[in-house]
Amino acid sequence: MTDSAPQHKEAPVAPADRGRTTIADGVVEKIAGLAARDVLGVHALGSGMARTFGAVRDRVPGGRPSVTRGVKAEVGEVQTALDLEIVVDYGVAITDVARSVRENVIAAVERMTGLEVVEVNIAVSDVKLPDEEEEEPEQRLQ
Repeated sequence: MTDSAPQHKEAPVAPADRGRTTIADGVVEKIAGLAARDVLGVHALGSGMARTFGAVRDRVPGGRPSVTRGVKAEVGEVQTALDLEIVVDYGVAITDVARSVRENVIAAVERMTGLEVVEVNIAVSDVKLPDEEEEEPEQRLQ
């Protein structure tokens, strides 16, 4: 009779758990930017200067509007933190808009990425007045 130790077989690893998924900061920034823009009372994202430069870039043939303007994400392995700069419409309750932006951004980012959103910091940089013209540069070409 031989004295042999029982052999333990490790449970097979599920295919979905073989490897790792990384999510770029820019991906989280796009999701957050789109989610923030969906909130009623948010006129735009980004500071006045960033919006002006963005409007110029958007007019260049082949240029696309930047959905990440005004959004900065810091992404770790399982968590993310976001900073947003928004412009609100005149007459809205800024605290309500900020709360709605926070809720919408957190829901969208967590649902799409699986990352835990630990914080969403919101800076309100401007208020869009009803009679205020958009900050769009003149077109040079027609």
